[in-house]
Amino acid sequence: MGYTVRSRLIAAYLATGVVGLAGFLVVPDGSLMQVVWQVAVGFLGAAAVVVGIRRRRPDVSATWWLIAAGVAGNAAGIGVETILTRTMTDPGFPSWADAAYLSLYPFAAAGLTLLVRRRSPHRNRSTAVDATTLTTGIGLLAWIFMIQPAAADPSIGLLGHIVSVAYPVGDIVLLAMTVRLLLDGATRNVSFRLLCAALLCFLGGDSAWAVVNQMSWEPGPFAHKLLAAVFLAGYLTFGAAALHPDVRAVARPAPPRPARPSRRMLVLLTATSLIAPALLLAEALTHRVTDALAISIGCAALFLLVVTRMTQLLAQLDLQSQKVRELAVTDELTGLPNRRAWNAELPRALERARRDRTPLSVALVDLDHFKRFNDSYGHPAGDRLLKEASAAWQAHLRTVDHLARFGGEEFVVLLPDATAEQARMILDRMREATPLGQTFSAGIAVLRDGESSDEIVARADEALYAAKGAGRNQVALAGL
Repeated sequence: MGYTVRSRLIAAYLATGVVGLAGFLVVPDGSLMQVVWQVAVGFLGAAAVVVGIRRRRPDVSATWWLIAAGVAGNAAGIGVETILTRTMTDPGFPSWADAAYLSLYPFAAAGLTLLVRRRSPHRNRSTAVDATTLTTGIGLLAWIFMIQPAAADPSIGLLGHIVSVAYPVGDIVLLAMTVRLLLDGATRNVSFRLLCAALLCFLGGDSAWAVVNQMSWEPGPFAHKLLAAVFLAGYLTFGAAALHPDVRAVARPAPPRPARPSRRMLVLLTATSLIAPALLLAEALTHRVTDALAISIGCAALFLLVVTRMTQLLAQLDLQSQKVRELAVTDELTGLPNRRAWNAELPRALERARRDRTPLSVALVDLDHFKRFNDSYGHPAGDRLLKEASAAWQAHLRTVDHLARFGGEEFVVLLPDATAEQARMILDRMREATPLGQTFSAGIAVLRDGESSDEIVARADEALYAAKGAGRNQVALAGL
């Protein structure tokens, strides 16, 4: 029943939205009825966001309250502009209508900031650099074709310059937040896609009007309606995003994003990095290099961002290489050095003992009846025994001692500067600390003059078998 009601709610909203768009396109362009349709569609979108908050109860509901306020304010600007135009001979620029229009940007930016923080709790520097690179490249285009021309108009005064620049700057901020959302790797459900589509409607509509203004083109009635309909579609899409049941999961945190960019991202970053030189080349070919300073700053910023990204990738590569090296000499189950690490460490220890004329002992340790334990309790219990035993034994070794996993249930201990009796005492402490009620047998060999690594390990192995043959749960010493 609940699902049917929710489906009917969304269906009714979409049907109402379609009627609203159709009505707007049908009424005469420039008429008061057209303004009524525009404001009504905007308020419908804001109301739908509020209903979605109350019905769906999404995480980070503040994001959606802020979006609702921004949509309502932007839609109200249409009505305010109409009232000022019809009641004043020259309302001037800027006016209160611009304040209403511009309210969308700070509200939406604040809401999206909260959403980004919830979706990306981990500080992902690589994503931030990628988003900044894309925004910088597009921001350079906005500066040359939108911000600079608006700031250069001498007829609108200081406040007019500020307001004119605020529109493209607001678009750049929304673009940055949209790119950041798309790159965070978190949930991309229906509600998330609708939210991004709504943002792109406003960005696309503003960009289209910027192109129209740059070309000094006066759109006809139908073209004017189509351009305005883009913003109305944005209002309605915000409402649909909040009404959809998936809105509850939009703020779900994302796992850490891999530092290595995808091929698609590499293409985007490459194209963005080429925007500045492409602009300079275009101006040079037309013999009108009028934006050299802006392009130079853009080139420098993009270059530094690319270098930063390369530094991150190199750091990630170094970290992965270090992990590979550690895995190559570390036993995955116990975290102890493995046989490869032991084979590298033992010859060095023998050389130090001979050089310093100090004793050195090697012990082989084998858990008693490990196969029986595995068969009785299962392999997970056997793995647990190996991990807990290695940790318990490690706690009873000296700082200079070296414990490694030799293979299976067999371990090897390197005991520098330890006589036979000292080695036996250490091994007895280890044996008593063996967890889960288990025991081990061990064989100790003390280094002889001229003895090789293989020879001392072989003698320790013989002593181990002697300990097993004598009844297990004991330490045997190889003959000196």
